[in-house]
Amino acid sequence: MKKYIGTKIVEAMPMVKGDFDLYKNRELKANEYSDVPGYLVKYPSEYESWSPAGAFEEAYRPTDGMPFGLAIEAIKKGKKAARRGWNGKEQYIELATNISYMNAAGEQVNAKHKDSGSAAIAFVGTRGVQLGWLASQSDMLSDDWFIVEE
Repeated sequence: MKKYIGTKIVEAMPMVKGDFDLYKNRELKANEYSDVPGYLVKYPSEYESWSPAGAFEEAYRPTDGMPFGLAIEAIKKGKKAARRGWNGKEQYIELATNISYMNAAGEQVNAKHKDSGSAAIAFVGTRGVQLGWLASQSDMLSDDWFIVEE
Protein backbone atom coordinates (compact mmCIF):
# COMPACT_ATOMS: atom_id res chain seq x y z
CA MET A 1 0.00 0.00 0.00
CA LYS A 2 1.29 3.50 -0.83
CA LYS A 3 2.07 5.91 2.04
CA TYR A 4 0.67 9.46 2.30
CA ILE A 5 1.47 12.52 4.37
CA GLY A 6 -1.05 15.31 4.88
CA THR A 7 -0.73 19.02 5.32
CA LYS A 8 -3.77 21.13 6.04
CA ILE A 9 -4.55 24.01 8.33
CA VAL A 10 -7.40 23.41 10.78
CA GLU A 11 -8.85 25.10 13.84
CA ALA A 12 -9.13 23.00 17.00
CA MET A 13 -9.75 23.17 20.72
CA PRO A 14 -9.37 20.57 23.46
CA MET A 15 -12.65 18.76 24.17
CA VAL A 16 -13.47 15.37 25.70
CA LYS A 17 -15.58 12.98 23.61
CA GLY A 18 -18.69 13.40 25.76
CA ASP A 19 -18.63 17.19 25.44
CA PHE A 20 -18.27 16.82 21.66
CA ASP A 21 -21.32 14.55 21.57
CA LEU A 22 -23.29 17.13 23.58
CA TYR A 23 -22.03 19.90 21.26
CA LYS A 24 -23.35 17.88 18.28
CA ASN A 25 -26.64 17.17 20.12
CA ARG A 26 -25.92 13.44 20.18
CA GLU A 27 -27.37 11.13 22.78
CA LEU A 28 -24.78 9.98 25.31
CA LYS A 29 -24.59 6.22 25.71
CA ALA A 30 -23.61 4.67 29.04
CA ASN A 31 -20.96 2.38 27.52
CA GLU A 32 -19.17 5.09 25.51
CA TYR A 33 -15.94 6.65 26.72
CA SER A 34 -17.23 10.18 27.23
CA ASP A 35 -14.19 11.30 29.27
CA VAL A 36 -11.61 10.48 26.53
CA PRO A 37 -9.45 13.56 25.88
CA GLY A 38 -9.39 14.88 22.36
CA TYR A 39 -10.09 17.86 20.14
CA LEU A 40 -13.01 19.45 18.37
CA VAL A 41 -11.58 19.95 14.85
CA LYS A 42 -12.96 22.44 12.33
CA TYR A 43 -11.76 22.01 8.75
CA PRO A 44 -11.54 24.76 6.08
CA SER A 45 -14.77 23.38 4.57
CA GLU A 46 -16.50 24.16 7.93
CA TYR A 47 -16.87 20.39 8.59
CA GLU A 48 -16.40 19.58 12.28
CA SER A 49 -15.26 16.34 13.86
CA TRP A 50 -13.70 15.00 17.02
CA SER A 51 -10.24 13.44 17.18
CA PRO A 52 -8.60 11.56 20.06
CA ALA A 53 -5.78 13.61 21.60
CA GLY A 54 -2.96 11.24 20.61
CA ALA A 55 -3.96 11.03 16.95
CA PHE A 56 -4.54 14.79 16.71
CA GLU A 57 -1.27 15.77 18.38
CA GLU A 58 0.69 13.39 16.14
CA ALA A 59 -0.87 14.89 12.99
CA TYR A 60 -1.03 18.61 13.84
CA ARG A 61 1.19 21.32 15.31
CA PRO A 62 0.17 24.81 16.38
CA THR A 63 0.74 27.42 13.64
CA ASP A 64 2.82 29.44 16.11
CA GLY A 65 6.15 27.72 16.56
CA MET A 66 6.33 25.79 13.28
CA PRO A 67 9.43 24.42 11.57
CA PHE A 68 10.46 25.90 8.21
CA GLY A 69 8.94 23.05 6.21
CA LEU A 70 5.46 23.75 7.58
CA ALA A 71 5.94 27.48 6.92
CA ILE A 72 6.67 26.64 3.27
CA GLU A 73 3.54 24.46 3.10
CA ALA A 74 1.52 27.35 4.57
CA ILE A 75 2.73 29.87 1.98
CA LYS A 76 1.94 27.36 -0.78
CA LYS A 77 -1.62 27.45 0.57
CA GLY A 78 -1.76 31.24 0.25
CA LYS A 79 -0.76 32.17 3.80
CA LYS A 80 1.96 34.58 4.92
CA ALA A 81 4.65 33.32 7.29
CA ALA A 82 7.28 34.97 9.48
CA ARG A 83 9.77 34.18 12.22
CA ARG A 84 9.57 35.39 15.81
CA GLY A 85 13.36 35.78 15.64
CA TRP A 86 13.30 38.38 12.88
CA ASN A 87 14.04 41.95 13.96
CA GLY A 88 11.43 43.69 11.81
CA LYS A 89 7.91 42.98 13.00
CA GLU A 90 6.38 43.92 9.64
CA GLN A 91 8.41 41.29 7.73
CA TYR A 92 7.03 38.09 6.22
CA ILE A 93 7.34 35.73 3.28
CA GLU A 94 4.65 34.76 0.81
CA LEU A 95 4.40 32.99 -2.52
CA ALA A 96 4.69 35.26 -5.56
CA THR A 97 3.18 33.91 -8.77
CA ASN A 98 2.88 35.00 -12.40
CA ILE A 99 6.34 36.52 -12.24
CA SER A 100 7.52 38.54 -15.21
CA TYR A 101 10.20 41.15 -15.82
CA MET A 102 11.33 43.70 -18.38
CA ASN A 103 14.66 42.76 -20.01
CA ALA A 104 17.33 45.18 -21.32
CA ALA A 105 15.67 45.24 -24.75
CA GLY A 106 12.45 46.51 -23.17
CA GLU A 107 10.63 43.21 -23.69
CA GLN A 108 8.38 41.72 -21.02
CA VAL A 109 9.50 38.20 -20.20
CA ASN A 110 7.13 35.87 -18.40
CA ALA A 111 9.37 33.83 -16.12
CA LYS A 112 8.77 30.10 -16.39
CA HIS A 113 10.89 27.42 -14.73
CA LYS A 114 10.53 23.69 -15.40
CA ASP A 115 10.13 22.86 -11.70
CA SER A 116 8.65 25.95 -10.04
CA GLY A 117 6.61 27.45 -12.88
CA SER A 118 6.44 31.23 -12.52
CA ALA A 119 6.52 31.26 -8.72
CA ALA A 120 9.09 32.33 -6.13
CA ILE A 121 9.20 33.18 -2.46
CA ALA A 122 8.82 36.90 -1.87
CA PHE A 123 10.24 38.51 1.27
CA VAL A 124 8.12 41.53 2.22
CA GLY A 125 9.84 43.93 4.59
CA THR A 126 9.89 47.54 5.65
CA ARG A 127 12.01 48.49 2.62
CA GLY A 128 9.90 46.70 0.00
CA VAL A 129 9.68 43.31 -1.67
CA GLN A 130 12.59 41.00 -2.45
CA LEU A 131 11.73 38.29 -5.01
CA GLY A 132 13.60 35.03 -4.92
CA TRP A 133 14.35 35.27 -1.19
CA LEU A 134 16.73 32.60 0.11
CA ALA A 135 16.44 31.25 3.63
CA SER A 136 19.50 31.24 5.90
CA GLN A 137 20.58 28.14 7.83
CA SER A 138 19.07 29.75 10.91
CA ASP A 139 15.75 30.32 9.09
CA MET A 140 15.64 26.70 7.92
CA LEU A 141 16.49 25.17 11.30
CA SER A 142 14.34 27.38 13.54
CA ASP A 143 11.01 26.36 15.00
CA ASP A 144 9.74 29.91 15.59
CA TRP A 145 7.80 30.29 12.32
CA PHE A 146 4.17 31.40 12.51
CA ILE A 147 1.34 32.21 10.14
CA VAL A 148 0.78 35.94 9.81
CA GLU A 149 -2.91 36.65 10.35
CA GLU A 150 -4.39 39.64 8.59
